[in-house]
Amino acid sequence: MRRIASTPRADIVQVADELGFPLLECDGKPYWDETAYYSFSLRQIEDDLEDPTAELHALILDTVAHVVSDEATLRRLGFPAHSWNWIADSWRRRDLSLYGRMDLVYDGQTPAKLLEYNADTPTALYEASVFQWRWMNDLKASGALEASADQFNSIHEKLLDWFGACGDRRDLHLAGYLDNMEDGLCIDYIAYCAGEAGLQTQRLSLEDIGLMPDRLWRAGHFIDRSGRKIERLFKLYPWEWMLADPFGQDSAISRLTCYEPLWKSIVSNKGFLALLWAREPGHPNLLPTYFEDDSAAAALSGSYARKPLFSREGANVSLFRHGVLLEEAPGGYGTEGHVIQQLHLLPDFDGNFPIIGSWVIGDQPAGIGIREDDTRITRNTSRFVPHIFVD
Repeated sequence: MRRIASTPRADIVQVADELGFPLLECDGKPYWDETAYYSFSLRQIEDDLEDPTAELHALILDTVAHVVSDEATLRRLGFPAHSWNWIADSWRRRDLSLYGRMDLVYDGQTPAKLLEYNADTPTALYEASVFQWRWMNDLKASGALEASADQFNSIHEKLLDWFGACGDRRDLHLAGYLDNMEDGLCIDYIAYCAGEAGLQTQRLSLEDIGLMPDRLWRAGHFIDRSGRKIERLFKLYPWEWMLADPFGQDSAISRLTCYEPLWKSIVSNKGFLALLWAREPGHPNLLPTYFEDDSAAAALSGSYARKPLFSREGANVSLFRHGVLLEEAPGGYGTEGHVIQQLHLLPDFDGNFPIIGSWVIGDQPAGIGIREDDTRITRNTSRFVPHIFVD
């Protein structure tokens, strides 16, 4: 694993316009960064990233099966009591999962470690799937990359296959904060993939979703502004927010086919990291993780990452070494409780700290996207840097 300096394409702005990619910058700073790329060997990709992703995915499903009906666990994870049966029912039905992103810390030498699993509303999908693939092929065409260079990236093909094979031909609504460029890009991309599989799609702002109350002659259900029933919904809105909303307390939510499904709310919770460790202590791709009030957390000797159960994009994460605060990120999370995870710092490539997002489509590892920052806490403004591998 190496970080290699690279000359950006002269026509990068035109390419971004051609592909409909609006995120060359974020808040006035570079977001897509092709002044460098990461290079891996084929063995590193297959043995150190792809295989562990598949193994972790299997362990995750096994752990869900053992905790999904445990009310004490759901309470500890912070889920409201009205949702417990709905979450369990979602698992019993085996509601389909579309995608997720495991965030791994990896230095090219020691086993990759799972820092967290973005299992509910992961973004950075389009740049990992389409935009970095175009980057690689442009550089190969120009001679800046060797012709044998490849990329761990079958995300697009697996998304198309998933929609084609899911067997559900009902229309798909897609909802989120459409004026947010990151959310809007992800929603547009999922809509495109669903459309390629022959599905009818409709984008919605969150405020365009209404609730048709329960009637004697039919159950309540969600509708769009035209009054059409929403039967399938791709949403970039976290389950913990949905379940806390007034709409989220209506049983209609338990009858809505969602991507991601309700059972994935367990997996996206940082408390699930403690459940994984309890299920498989010593797993080479896991870090010791405990609920903050667990006496076993003392074994970490003051060197740990403190993470809120519902935190996203690094918000309110604090890093401690031997009891001394190294770094922390602001945010609005924390009242729901925390986990304590053994400190495992991101590798340092000349002041650049990368984290590897390993994508799972359906049940299959599908590729990686790399985000890096000048700090050891990855945030929503962290740069996306492309990658290749060579055999």
